[in-house]
Amino acid sequence: MEIEDILDKDSVTTSVKAKSKKQVLQEMASLAAKHTGLLERDVFDIILERERLGTTGVGNGIAIPHGKIPSLESIYGCFVRLAEPIDFEAEDGAPVDLIFLLLAPELAGADHLKALARISKIFRDTDKCDQLRAIDSPAQLYELLTSEHHNQEV
Repeated sequence: MEIEDILDKDSVTTSVKAKSKKQVLQEMASLAAKHTGLLERDVFDIILERERLGTTGVGNGIAIPHGKIPSLESIYGCFVRLAEPIDFEAEDGAPVDLIFLLLAPELAGADHLKALARISKIFRDTDKCDQLRAIDSPAQLYELLTSEHHNQEV
């Protein structure tokens, strides 16, 4: 599974102004609802419920909120870069500015885990994260996010 299988160009945005974790999750739920046909409230409730289990702020300014939604037909992702980092209760205590939301159908199982692993791999690359922070164009961000598999060694 590649990032372009779950992320489309219209699901990447920059300079989002959010002052809290809850506010950015609401913004992302709204974006996801527009692209999936799901109800914004349902998306928000699922990702907020997951956050209550433990933060999805993984460190180094990165968060990967995720959840499973029974009525979703395929795995969906969206990426947001915040204008200013916010407290996300991340494991390392660092504020977060790069957020990739991942939603999966209830029965996605291994595909959901593969998608999470793929996203995590992108964010482990500190050079790529620096580039994600420097680029202002959503189209260029999309290209950078989806170029990951082209750079793998065979």
